[in-house]
Amino acid sequence: MAKKTEKTISKEELKKQFIEVLHNDFQTIPDEATDKQVYEALSKIVVGILKTKRRHFTMATQSAGKKKVYYLSMEFLMGRSLKTSLYNLEMNNQAKEMLKDLGISINGIYEQEPDAGLGNGGLGRLAACYLDALAADGYHATGYSICYEYGIFKQKLEDGWQTELPDNWLPGGSVWLVPSPTKAIEVRFDGELKEYWDNQYHCVTHENYTSVMAVPYDLYVSGYGSKAVSKLRLWKAEMASFDMPFFNKGDYAKALSKNIMSQAITKVLYPNDNHAEGKSLRLRQQYFLCAASVGDIVHQHMSVYGTLDNLHEKVAIHINDTHPTLAIPELMRILLDDCGYSWDKAWHIVTNTFAYTNHTVMPEALEKWDCNLLKSVCPRIFSIIIEINERYCRDLWERYRDEAKCGHMSIVENNKVKMATLCVHASHSVNGVAKIHSEIIKKETFKDEYLDTPTKFKNVTNGIAYRRWLYQSNEGLTELLREKIGDGFLKNASELSKLAVFKNDENVLNRLAEIKKENKEKFAKYVKNQYGAVLNTDSIFDVQVKRLHEYKRQQLNALNIIAQYNYLKANPNADFVPKTYIFAAKAAPGYYMAKQIIKLIWNISQELKKNDKLREKLNVIFLEDYNVSLSEILMPAADISEQISLAGTEASGTGNMKLMINGAITLGTMDGANVEIHEQVGDDNIIIFGMNVDEVNSCKAGYRPIEIYNKNQIVKQAIDTIQYGVNGVQFPEIADALKNTDTYMALKDFDSYQQAQKYASECYADKMKWQRMSLANIAGAGIFSADRSVEEYAKDIWGLT
Repeated sequence: MAKKTEKTISKEELKKQFIEVLHNDFQTIPDEATDKQVYEALSKIVVGILKTKRRHFTMATQSAGKKKVYYLSMEFLMGRSLKTSLYNLEMNNQAKEMLKDLGISINGIYEQEPDAGLGNGGLGRLAACYLDALAADGYHATGYSICYEYGIFKQKLEDGWQTELPDNWLPGGSVWLVPSPTKAIEVRFDGELKEYWDNQYHCVTHENYTSVMAVPYDLYVSGYGSKAVSKLRLWKAEMASFDMPFFNKGDYAKALSKNIMSQAITKVLYPNDNHAEGKSLRLRQQYFLCAASVGDIVHQHMSVYGTLDNLHEKVAIHINDTHPTLAIPELMRILLDDCGYSWDKAWHIVTNTFAYTNHTVMPEALEKWDCNLLKSVCPRIFSIIIEINERYCRDLWERYRDEAKCGHMSIVENNKVKMATLCVHASHSVNGVAKIHSEIIKKETFKDEYLDTPTKFKNVTNGIAYRRWLYQSNEGLTELLREKIGDGFLKNASELSKLAVFKNDENVLNRLAEIKKENKEKFAKYVKNQYGAVLNTDSIFDVQVKRLHEYKRQQLNALNIIAQYNYLKANPNADFVPKTYIFAAKAAPGYYMAKQIIKLIWNISQELKKNDKLREKLNVIFLEDYNVSLSEILMPAADISEQISLAGTEASGTGNMKLMINGAITLGTMDGANVEIHEQVGDDNIIIFGMNVDEVNSCKAGYRPIEIYNKNQIVKQAIDTIQYGVNGVQFPEIADALKNTDTYMALKDFDSYQQAQKYASECYADKMKWQRMSLANIAGAGIFSADRSVEEYAKDIWGLT
């Protein structure tokens, strides 16, 4: 730990500042301040500290001429900032004690903050974790995204059907945002191009465009035990100028309509995480993010160096999935049109500046944009993409003379621009997010590109901002770790491995069991308050929390629960280890089947309520509106971590890591980062089931789920239950899909999954065995720290020092 003198602020100084802010900003005193005023005053002080720290760190970086990294992502799922900032700045005790002196409990104050839900799921949460880790590791990092007025929708279940409510997070969240109106960037949409020659120079002008101003709002992200602070710059769209002529003519509607259109760009986060909808607004959001961010990067670089010749030596720009791809042609545009670079010189700078992370191998999730739409929304960008592609295809033809290969590798195909292909071609590094995923990218997704440029392809397994889910969320476990292995693990997660020496220490194993029980009771209390439902804390808490998608196979979990329910109805006195299945998931609003699966799970929970005796053994709860703050209460309470995607579909997963570090046992397939969790903990401390990737591929062509349905009585009975009614509601579409298509092969893996569930219950019944498994998971979790991931990016991809 840092020495006393190195702490951010003393309790006395904090109290002095706190009373001043309450007096100056709210005209109140601590005794009379509302919880909301206390939250805002404390947050304001923290923002001030972070802003100053960031300024000092930036000056030091620039005077040393160090390289900076910029992380572009359409999503940053930040969650709450106050608690994590206080812990990372090591001023949580001072804040807690200071408020206690004034008769205020800090936990109530944390609850005043809304979750900043500027993302749909794993992709956005990963970006948030990396900003934390970049600061902790001491790198100069800036994230770029959009200041969505409404984040990921709030989920409400009405009779089990997901309805979406707007998430207006800004009133409570705006205290964290520092506006910088003088740094606004102009972004141009629509219009047409005029090309002409001027003294041997090819000139392009963009005319009749619509101008939108991107105004930056900065959110500061603290790192633990470090001088660095990351900055997340969020862009808000505002109209460049008011249309006075229309207004003067009395055409108020027209004068205002442009304004409304421009502001729509940053109104709401697209709630679809696995499908490019091909909508004009989404494209505008993407270009808005890219043009504003690249413009800002160029301005900052010019203010320090006065030239762009060395941009690639001093700047690394990272593209998180394909949504920010247009940053590539946008930087080309600036170099060619604004700075007069030759094509080759500009392309050299661009390709040495950009790196790209791929997050999916599923064909339907690889983004493609219609050429006509691109040309109309951003004409100059489209013409640059066409030129990039023509040069690329010419080069491929000269080297391979293979028409099919060139066609397949082309960036433009069937009048669509393949964004991932553009990223791969224009970046100096392409990485997957788990070992197995990175191999699939090389062998399948970008097979030709890999054979063409093999050194480009890398792997960086995902990591989590582990302090958030351990140090901040699991007090009991943190105390035990500090006592047994010291507190070095708070800065260096690999020190968690020191816990392994206690694997046969009954005292430590019993303590682990007590801590888990306390966390389960805390979670059960939350559930009782929120839902009025009573959970049996002696039962296994079996947890599946993530986006709802058929490839993640919540339907397999549900099928098994129905099979267990059918079994217990027939055998009420059977010996059965009690289980509580905990689900939480949002479905994309237009994804009908996913919403049906939520409704099915909810109806299973209602059906079980009717039978008190049965419910002691088998219980299901579906938690509404899953978000970062909810996961902070749930992760420490989980016994089993369900990671049951069909092998070859999940890129990595990070929920599996958050559950693992809190001692939950992974029950999963050999998919994503489960493969590496297995490597860390060994066969005895993880429960693996189902087909591997090769088996899935070899079985796909002739797969006929109806044959399994006809042969397997348990499967047949479970599917018939779904078909004919759970809690009086029939689900014919789910039943038909499972019987006839079963795209993600739930039936094929069903027997194996049932065996795994049975084995998990046997292990849990042996208390010492289960705690040894749990300890092995905590001790093996260090490698899944985002600090480690970021170090790999810095060293192998960004070239940071």
